[in-house]
Amino acid sequence: MKLAPPPELRRLVLYAAFAWASLDSGSALAQAAADADTDAEAAHEDQKAAAAPAHDEATGLWQRQQLLGDIGGLRPWLGQYGVTFSLTETSEVLANLRGGLARGADYDGLTTATLQLDTAKAFGLPGGLFNVSALQIHGTNFSENKLGTLNTASGIAADRATRLWELWYQQSFLDKRVDVKIGQQSLDQEFIGSANSALFLNTMFGWPALPSYDLPSGGPAYPLSGLGVRVRGQITPSLTALAGVFAGDPLGNDPNNKSGTNFNLGNGALWIGELQYAINQPAEGDAPASAGAGAGAGGGAEANASGGLPGLYKIGLWYHSDRFADQRYDSNGLSLANPASNGSAATHRGNYSFYAVADQMVWRPAADSPRSLNVFARVMGAPGDRNLVSVAANLGVVLKAPFEGRDNDSAGLALTYIKVGHRANGLDQDFRAFSGGPYGVRTSETALEATYQYQIAPWWQLQADAQYTFNAGAGQNPNDPTQPLRNTFVIGVRTLINF
Repeated sequence: MKLAPPPELRRLVLYAAFAWASLDSGSALAQAAADADTDAEAAHEDQKAAAAPAHDEATGLWQRQQLLGDIGGLRPWLGQYGVTFSLTETSEVLANLRGGLARGADYDGLTTATLQLDTAKAFGLPGGLFNVSALQIHGTNFSENKLGTLNTASGIAADRATRLWELWYQQSFLDKRVDVKIGQQSLDQEFIGSANSALFLNTMFGWPALPSYDLPSGGPAYPLSGLGVRVRGQITPSLTALAGVFAGDPLGNDPNNKSGTNFNLGNGALWIGELQYAINQPAEGDAPASAGAGAGAGGGAEANASGGLPGLYKIGLWYHSDRFADQRYDSNGLSLANPASNGSAATHRGNYSFYAVADQMVWRPAADSPRSLNVFARVMGAPGDRNLVSVAANLGVVLKAPFEGRDNDSAGLALTYIKVGHRANGLDQDFRAFSGGPYGVRTSETALEATYQYQIAPWWQLQADAQYTFNAGAGQNPNDPTQPLRNTFVIGVRTLINF
């Protein structure tokens, strides 16, 4: 028997919608919410009957999209008012078999809850979308405890916390050709992203190493976010532009901001712009390629108008307005390793980076086949005087539907590379010269990852993974620069469940 929410609960939701609309959208929208409350009781039985065929619980456990199905009719009922809710749990166990800081295994876990409100359904305001999401991060930081590498093995590992992640409102205009997003945002959801690289577990295939190490607090990306405004416009059917300005440091002067509710607006501003060029994209009515990092090339076997293989290419840049410390010299021009140094690093005004991303399907046996071979590449550069990382790059190949009957599985092989800036490298050489003894000099680090993602059910993924890091720590042990750090070999498994 399906759950029919009581009239009191329905009225409570609608009254809340009425109050929100009154504050944010004016009296006309508030009246629409009030009218919906008046008509809701009479339409209730008709709505239940109409929604019944779509109930996810009508399908079997292994066919439904979420483990909990439609939660006794709650999901389709909320959907009538534009409300969608998702809850996912990502858990993994990674083990270091050799090298690094220590052998052994650790557990990392992440629970993500997201609530979205479609204002067209809720208030009659077309083109509006409200989003709020939260993270519950648990487990331990495997790379920090066991590896000591610059390429961190897990994309979900972070300090344990329950925190607000994103809180924004997006409004589209001009028949959805332009939209504006305002609020707390995580840039890795839209900028610098690669659809194919998202398959891999290593952090640097998601939010790359260069902004992770060069921006304050790693920039406004998972598990952090920053206040800002983003504008996206479709210049032509194939060309899309994104631009935004965000708080320059998501933590600011509160590094212990575990709740995510310290909305820092100090420490400069981060400006970012990106052009996306899509080729052979899905036909009219399918998902647009420029919908974010996870869309576009590499999506599998979608049909497209030209019959060609889809691809998505991006170029972009970011600029940070704050001051950044020199990686080698103090304010008097002496090396920071020199015993005569005043210990106060020279500073540079501003920081910047250029980047390029490519996702391209290179083969599929037929236009309607789920099997496809996809490649990706991404490269970024930044000045080496004020940044630890001057170049970051990754590339790889992803095979979708690798075996007959496994249409939703994916297998991948990829490399990620980090080059340490010339000033940081020079500082290490200075420390070696002044100490007169052994001292690790950081140069570069490369990690190779092989992975297989197995789709057990639409709501459940299981992923096996192996990673090998060359020149671990870029040549330096972070805990003791006088001791070498052996290359690491990591194996592990991740599971993702959509509730």
